[in-house]
Amino acid sequence: MLKRDVGDGGAGKILPSASKSDVITADLCVIGAGPGGLSVAAAAAALGRSVVLVEKHKMGGDCLNYGCVPSKALLAAAKRAHIMRTSDKFGIASVRPEVDWQAVRDHIRDVIAEIAPNDSVERFTALGVRVIQAAGRFVNKRTLQAGEHLIRARRFVIATGSSPVLPEIPGIDDVPYFTNETIFENASPIAHLIVIGAGPIGLELAQAYVRLGSRVTVLESATALGKEDPELARYLVNELIREGIDVREKVAIERIDGCEGEVRVSIKTGNASESIAGTHLFVATGRRPNITDLNLEAAKVKYDSRSGIKVSQGLVASNRRIFAIGDCAGGPQFTHVANYHAGITIRRALFRLPAKVDERLMPRVTFTEPELAYVGLSEEQARLAGEIRVLRWPYSENDRAQAERATRGFVKVITDKRGRVLGAGIVGQQAGELIEIWSLAISQNMKIKALADLVLPYPTLSEVNKRAAFRYYATAASSPVVRKVVSMLAKLG
Repeated sequence: MLKRDVGDGGAGKILPSASKSDVITADLCVIGAGPGGLSVAAAAAALGRSVVLVEKHKMGGDCLNYGCVPSKALLAAAKRAHIMRTSDKFGIASVRPEVDWQAVRDHIRDVIAEIAPNDSVERFTALGVRVIQAAGRFVNKRTLQAGEHLIRARRFVIATGSSPVLPEIPGIDDVPYFTNETIFENASPIAHLIVIGAGPIGLELAQAYVRLGSRVTVLESATALGKEDPELARYLVNELIREGIDVREKVAIERIDGCEGEVRVSIKTGNASESIAGTHLFVATGRRPNITDLNLEAAKVKYDSRSGIKVSQGLVASNRRIFAIGDCAGGPQFTHVANYHAGITIRRALFRLPAKVDERLMPRVTFTEPELAYVGLSEEQARLAGEIRVLRWPYSENDRAQAERATRGFVKVITDKRGRVLGAGIVGQQAGELIEIWSLAISQNMKIKALADLVLPYPTLSEVNKRAAFRYYATAASSPVVRKVVSMLAKLG
């Protein structure tokens, strides 16, 4: 296990002059070949625009190589091990799985390799995109240098993503550690993994490793899943603790010491000090935008090194020729957000349509088991806007959940007093799939009646959403008898 440089990397030096053959003109120059950048490049090329795509590292970006894809592949392997270990409740003898860590790593690599052609240089070249594999750096407001090329474009789209950021802890630079850029290359058993950071990435990897046979301790300076709905987050964290993950919240990490195969973390909880010994360290304490080497000053682009490029609701930077999308523009750091930004950028840059970001529409999912998904306003945000109703329905009242032995979890829906859906969250099996109907409801300003009137196939987990919608009428009814009848109808569907 080796340390990685998690900075933005170097950029080529500015050439004092360029011959005519060095200059490329284009309608659009996209910097960064992650999901957002690739979506913009493909769409613009399909519309007949000349497009240059600049990428200094791997096509597909963080999502394909270090994030969404490898993490879900690892979680899928871990789930199989967990099923083998817990199958007795279905009448099948449980067995202790034997984990071949090299084969697990090969599985992750195979999944990446299957998807990689969709994001490859060859595919985008075939689409008509000129791909330049070099670091990009602005020379002036409308010119970018990439390797030996100067690119002059009518519009630029910065889609450079983000990288792991290390916390300022004494000793951390002197010990080996994993980040999401290195942990998926691990091919050896880990006896005791210490995870710093209890956000989605930290908890997903914590559950994966505990299911694959590791002991796991998670350290969090604040509250686990602190950006999520507190009620849903607490439920999920308790489930993870129940599965065997040691989650420590509100701890101060005073120092880290160790060497290969041995790490010791000194922590303080309140007035009590403690030293935790493990074999490996995984750091998941947030990310920073990859923008510091772009020479944004030359492009007259305002930015903050921590929060990213300053953009309008239409994702336009202070230089009106430049758009910024995805992680480098601040805001939620999700692949689907980058793709959403890409759509807005295409509408604005190529069609001059007044598209802008609506953060209410962007769902998020923590892919643990149970999953946690949310979309729209939080309960706290909704209360600030006026009178609300909070509706809940448990998985334990769902017949398919009973059949699957997946009864732990619930749906939580926020409406205004007239029944318009403001926000919704789910903690439970397939929450990431079930949240979609609430995303639609919010995007279309639908009222809860539309969800209550749905006819859904039986038995499916999706019925938990309809039952939650029915609760609106039970809570709104003034008569206790009417409330009881509505509650009975909710159970019957």
